[in-house]
Amino acid sequence: MRTLWIVLGVVGIIVVYFLFKIPGTYNKAVGLQENVKAKWSNVEATYQRRADLIPNLVSTVKGYAAHEEQVLTAVTEARAKATSTTIQAGDLNAESLAKFQQAQAGLSSALSRLLVTVEKYPDLKANQNFLELQAQLEGTENRIAVARERFNEEVKVYNTYLRKFPNNIFIGWASSDGEFEVMTPFEAEPTSAKAPEVKF
Repeated sequence: MRTLWIVLGVVGIIVVYFLFKIPGTYNKAVGLQENVKAKWSNVEATYQRRADLIPNLVSTVKGYAAHEEQVLTAVTEARAKATSTTIQAGDLNAESLAKFQQAQAGLSSALSRLLVTVEKYPDLKANQNFLELQAQLEGTENRIAVARERFNEEVKVYNTYLRKFPNNIFIGWASSDGEFEVMTPFEAEPTSAKAPEVKF
């Protein structure tokens, strides 16, 4: 009889453990997932800030270098493509991130070509409006790098939590609809590893 009570006690402790552990694990996964989504929103906001600077930059350059129409058009088209390529926070997968990165890399490349073109125009390089835009663009490139790094850190924390034992089992039981999946970190394209040079 005593053995039966010991077995029932152990089973009871295990049941209580599971009753508290599964919801706690699930809730923490929800919190970590929301952190990743918030950091992704910051990444998109910093890219949008860069995109918002470009029309003024193009307009300023056009005033001095109107015949550089091909370069100016390329920047405008790349900006349009980059701003139209967005990812919903719930769709952060490898394929959607690759499309986003490709569009942003295209904009970085076009912007770099524009800034190289500016070298031919000393008056433009001395223009106060251009200098302010240049400083804002440089600051935005730094913000982009920081936002990507913070996003990647949150993805790492989230992915690690999902994959650790026994979390992986509990989360699998608590969310059978695939609500929690390992997320892809942001990996910069080789061509965008170096931010556009904006100093003269």
